[in-house]
Amino acid sequence: MMLFRKRASAFAGAIFAPLCAFALAGCSALAGDADPLSDPAAGEWLSDGRTYSAQRYSPLTQIDASNVGELGLAWYDDLDTYRGVEATPLYSDGVLYNILPFNITIAYDAKTGERLWTFDPEVPREMGRYACCEPVSRGLAMWNDKIIIATLDGRLIGLDRKTGEQVWSTRTFDNEKYAYTITGAPRVFDGKVVIGQSGGDFGVRGFVIALDADTGEKLWKFYLAPGNPADGPDGEASDPIMEMIRKTWFGDKYWELGGGANAWDSIAYDPENKLVFVGTGNGSPLSRYHRSENKGDNLFLCSIVALHAETGEYAWHYQMVPGEDWDYTCTSSIVSADLEIDGKQRQVIMQAPKNGFYYVLDRKTGELISAESYVKVNWSSGPDPETGRMIVNPEVRYGTDPVLVYPGPGGAHNWFPMAYSPRTKLAYFPAYQSGRTYALDPDFKAKPFRSNSGWGGYGPHQIDRTLALQKEGDKDEQAFLVAYDPVKQEIAWKVDLPRHGNGGVFVTASDLVFEGTTKQTFAAFDANTGEQLWEFPTQSAPVAGGITYELDGEQYIAINAGWGGGAAQIERGAGIELPRSPARLLVFKLGGSAQLPPLAAQEPVPPPPPLRASEAVVQRGAKLYADTCSQCHGDNAVGGVKDLRHMSAEAHEKFRQIVLEGLYLDKGMASFADLIDEEEADAIHAYLIARANEDWGE
Repeated sequence: MMLFRKRASAFAGAIFAPLCAFALAGCSALAGDADPLSDPAAGEWLSDGRTYSAQRYSPLTQIDASNVGELGLAWYDDLDTYRGVEATPLYSDGVLYNILPFNITIAYDAKTGERLWTFDPEVPREMGRYACCEPVSRGLAMWNDKIIIATLDGRLIGLDRKTGEQVWSTRTFDNEKYAYTITGAPRVFDGKVVIGQSGGDFGVRGFVIALDADTGEKLWKFYLAPGNPADGPDGEASDPIMEMIRKTWFGDKYWELGGGANAWDSIAYDPENKLVFVGTGNGSPLSRYHRSENKGDNLFLCSIVALHAETGEYAWHYQMVPGEDWDYTCTSSIVSADLEIDGKQRQVIMQAPKNGFYYVLDRKTGELISAESYVKVNWSSGPDPETGRMIVNPEVRYGTDPVLVYPGPGGAHNWFPMAYSPRTKLAYFPAYQSGRTYALDPDFKAKPFRSNSGWGGYGPHQIDRTLALQKEGDKDEQAFLVAYDPVKQEIAWKVDLPRHGNGGVFVTASDLVFEGTTKQTFAAFDANTGEQLWEFPTQSAPVAGGITYELDGEQYIAINAGWGGGAAQIERGAGIELPRSPARLLVFKLGGSAQLPPLAAQEPVPPPPPLRASEAVVQRGAKLYADTCSQCHGDNAVGGVKDLRHMSAEAHEKFRQIVLEGLYLDKGMASFADLIDEEEADAIHAYLIARANEDWGE
């Protein structure tokens, strides 16, 4: 059911009316008099990046270096999930808006934490099967009197922001051909709500679509990868440029898995030049060998594509990774700023994507101004000084023999939001240095609705070499918070952090940088020096981007603490995940005195049943597990969303029902009867029993 919990008197009377005098930007949005997203009031946070510049910079200064140590918890809300919570909340007119996995949306009294309404779009839980890194949502949008959400199953929904009731709903895709999902936050620009989608790992054709934010009516659509040429034009805004795109792809089957190039997170806007900037993802399959005969740039993989906001027509593009081959998505934050470079003021956009380079581009033309690495990199020596095109190291175009490549697919900087301060003129983001061994799987066969990398398949003679190379790469592993000078193209300072997955960043005019860390803390740093000034134990690592807002003369800070997503899957798969609480929304203020309850004791791991299957069946199950289950449940059945080595006796007894009949659909575990039969399910079960017995007692 779609659930609404309303307290209209608290919302409309006690909060909304008095604050119209205080938060003029929010109220003008309701009246439709102006576009508040361009220049919101100081105490408001109306969009994912706070303003169209997406700098995540707040002009609030009440909390500063002299008193940040007095920050305490004002209130919190248990979110009733162990899934990753990656959303940046929004704030306006005394109300805080938040969105959870499966797109459950909640409005709060921002002073007390009282829930005002809850909306459940009833996303089919089986959609979680197609979300590479959990059924997360990275945020929501606000326009006039509406909150706009994008659902995992492809709907954009406009909600009445006073009541939480649905005003309009538009489906942006179906899943008949491709395993599309949406995990990114919708963005609103001048009355248009723009969204891409996820699914590149499972085989989809990327596109971005714009709807009227007031009505949900489709305005334009732009495909980011070519379709089957036999189908003719798409009838969309991308048609005039499609032939140019197609010339960069090779073979006669590249369209079968869609090609990829999904706009799965970052989308930004330049109101002066009326351009929408779209960051695109990896290819599908991930390896260019299996995708495009190991040839071509494969536009628009791992690029920023600029589109005219009114029509969706192509303006320019810059490709960060020609012929993308290593899962280097370029969907990290796209931030606008005006910088003085070589004595001239330049209108720029900036991005620090997974490939390890920091890019500064002219936002009107797409000209590359500069690009330098901020971690260890060997896939490229940098841009060609004449053309600006990235020079790819041919030695890392891997074949069947393993090659160590820097960065690894976890990325030097993933989706975790970046901030920029016009005061310090520094950008702030979490960085990760790592290497990964890559090799082709010569027996790879593309399979729709499954993860398709084309990697692996190491032969016996390659295993020792692979392990040796990976050991070498592991020695270089580092995680840190970076302050980066985009003009000098150098690191100004960095703070070492323990593991990959440190959270998004925001910065204030009092020169404080706030970030969630994998120490399971939320921390404040001096924006000029990196000195840590404050830290709060959160019981679960906050990976999301936080916000700050002002209400009744007090400055508040809000952050979702819900460890999950791709970085969490890596940690779970390594067996090093820390004990944690369920996800929570945490809100702080000076002098806050609320306390979190202690962590619950961990339940003991149940003993596994005896293994009765043959070694041949177990080995077959291992291969089926890797193809079908490892995306969510971890390599070698270690960790994952649910560690299947630790199944209860009941789960073992009902294994076929769970896997083939969807017995645990309400928990996000869909039926896989379309991919495997009873015999194959039994083989996977045998493999899991074997793994449970191997690791029992560790």
